[in-house]
Amino acid sequence: MTVKKYKGSAGGWGALLSTSKHLVKSENIAHNILNLLKTNQDKGFDCPGCAWGESTEKSRFRFCENGAKAVNWEATSRRVTPEFFQQHPVSWLTQQSDYFLESQGRLSHPVQYNCETDCYQAVSWQHAFTLIAKHLNALESPNQAEFYTSGRASNEAAFLYQLFVRKFGSNNFPDCSNMCHEATGIALKQSVGVGKGTVTMADFEDADAIFVFGQNPGTNHPRMLDTLRQASRRGAAIVTFNTLKERGLERFTNPQSVTEMLTNGSTQISQCYFRPKLGGDMAVVRGMVKALFVIEKAQLAAGCSPIFDHDFIEEHTQGIEQYLKAVEATPWNEITEQAGLSQSEIEEAAGIYRQSKRVIITWAMGITQHKHSVKTIQEITNLQLLFGQLGRPGAGLCPVRGHSNVQGDRTMGIDEKPSAAFIDNLSHAFDFQAPSKPGHNAVAAIKAMLAGESKVFIALGGNFAAATPDTSLTQQALSNCSLTVNIATKLNRTHLVLGKDSLILPCLGRTDIDIQVSGPQSITVEDSFSMVHASAGVVESDTYEMRSEPAIIAGIAAATLGKQPIDWPWVIEDYARIRDLIAKSIPGFTDMNTKIKQPGGFYLGNKAAERQWQTPSKKAQFMEHDLPLHLLPANLRELSKDPVFVLQTMRSHDQYNTSIYGFDDRYRGIFGERKVLFVNVNDITALGLKNSQLVDIESLWPDAVERKVFGFKLVAYDIPEGNIAAYFPETNPLMSIDGTGDLSDTPISKAIPVVLTATLLKSDKIDVVMT
Repeated sequence: MTVKKYKGSAGGWGALLSTSKHLVKSENIAHNILNLLKTNQDKGFDCPGCAWGESTEKSRFRFCENGAKAVNWEATSRRVTPEFFQQHPVSWLTQQSDYFLESQGRLSHPVQYNCETDCYQAVSWQHAFTLIAKHLNALESPNQAEFYTSGRASNEAAFLYQLFVRKFGSNNFPDCSNMCHEATGIALKQSVGVGKGTVTMADFEDADAIFVFGQNPGTNHPRMLDTLRQASRRGAAIVTFNTLKERGLERFTNPQSVTEMLTNGSTQISQCYFRPKLGGDMAVVRGMVKALFVIEKAQLAAGCSPIFDHDFIEEHTQGIEQYLKAVEATPWNEITEQAGLSQSEIEEAAGIYRQSKRVIITWAMGITQHKHSVKTIQEITNLQLLFGQLGRPGAGLCPVRGHSNVQGDRTMGIDEKPSAAFIDNLSHAFDFQAPSKPGHNAVAAIKAMLAGESKVFIALGGNFAAATPDTSLTQQALSNCSLTVNIATKLNRTHLVLGKDSLILPCLGRTDIDIQVSGPQSITVEDSFSMVHASAGVVESDTYEMRSEPAIIAGIAAATLGKQPIDWPWVIEDYARIRDLIAKSIPGFTDMNTKIKQPGGFYLGNKAAERQWQTPSKKAQFMEHDLPLHLLPANLRELSKDPVFVLQTMRSHDQYNTSIYGFDDRYRGIFGERKVLFVNVNDITALGLKNSQLVDIESLWPDAVERKVFGFKLVAYDIPEGNIAAYFPETNPLMSIDGTGDLSDTPISKAIPVVLTATLLKSDKIDVVMT
């Protein structure tokens, strides 16, 4: 491991060098250069990485460094064949790293685990479909099966999946949304009636200020940096609240700018960069509102114009009186203690907000993965409602999603709690009564499998065992199943956690050409801005026996249900037929096949952005909440006599969710290692430890179950005292299956109470790694 201060800006030559390195690693250099030129382009394919939208400006290059990693990772020439599995027993594969597993290449054939040889062995597709149907149809209840979905699944695959499962009789749809932006959907539906962001890409061109909460676009959605760069260069104020100093939110060099590249220039991103405590963002926003409310009252007392938008409030909202009473009743000492910022810092942010006519507030998982995430998002929404910052150009709410179609999957019906309207539409369109009883989310699915209540687990993509909390319990839950099925492009950790029967079914990726009876097919995705556009693979390679996700789902459905409620093989012949079914049953998709031919696709619309509120009152709701009494379990003093730290899990720069592309985290100065722990230098000293020392990390939850990970190297870092950070999935074993967000049931991964214990001492001096 090397720890070296990164002196450059985000992007720039570092991004180009990294992209070149991963091109070489793909062992498919010439083809992947051409593939990158088709990424996010009309008549090309949608990046398999993040869900950031596309500018209307024409550009030959529409990919970022981490998008290039995702493309190269998927479009590798390496193949995991049946011969590979014959040579590598599962017991041996289990001992290998997550990086090793995925780096072996693309899965080539459907395989089934053979317990006698401890190896996966090739089977026919028909055998696989028949085995799945046998297990499903033998269940006492359809609710004894779990149907997981990753956010990379296309709209077409997601629609067929939910139609199949609902005809089978279940709403058990655990999906990756349960572990990331679930709080966003719940909070916004209650506040403004729509669980999606209200802005479009064009709004960023008009915003006077952009407030960024709890996200790291430089690693997680780097194309956002160009949007922020353009906003900064035209004078928009960008105000960031993030516990860690992240290089991408400080300054950025656009690799497509010849001037910046040749002069080693960069653009400042954040005008102000505040570092609240983990979980302190709600207190920050409450403090901003409190500071602005003081000004509002002073203006009114002096006979001056108010600063709140009273016309908007009167016409479009309700509940302001009770909310402002709660604001007034919140003392500054509670706000500053919980926020980890001073009153003057919060007032400075409030001042920038007040001076800006059009404000966008963005957030990501630094907000959504806390116990009080729903309340925090509603506090953000309250602030925007006070100033009428919804339904006007250059203003609104912008949750930034992760996977490239995680929002589209939910639109298509991957939802364990579907609305009554969705169920009615589906039932009417396909002439059967779809189940309305809520199904299992990710946490409920784990508990049901642990209890032996659910017996079949089918995963449409993803890496469930690595992505979920309480790793050992999750693995035990999967191993309790009579059947596990993983539809995947690459080998991962979940495939090695075996049920009594286990199948891996290889699917085509976003980059692959998908040829069906009618010819090459396109699929569609929805980005974070409710834009739906087509994606068609361009990679010509030996795909062996890989099948598309829609074809695999149709094969399972046909074997299980016959031709009910649709002719499954027939719709796979031409995906336009699937889109006709979507248009028939989901609002907003009328004439879908024609609309996706437009450059950039089409906009689904957003009622809240039109100031039409789909809430019970038909008004936007001010949601009144007290600040949390405790950001951590109240009885921690009883659980430990040692100093308790708050751990957040996060990605490294060579990572996308559970896919590990390499062992470097360039912007944070880490090279060659993942088991690292970022800690404030003062905390290291107070513990009597030293930089680079190895420590064990143990989490503290009220259930008193021991959860511990070992041998993490301390890295002194610019992070608030008492807060620490490490990568997932290495630290997912520290998360409790019962430690979930209020209302959202999202596992709490940004506020894990832990204690540290030294495992090895070194004499290295403490060198602070300043970003």
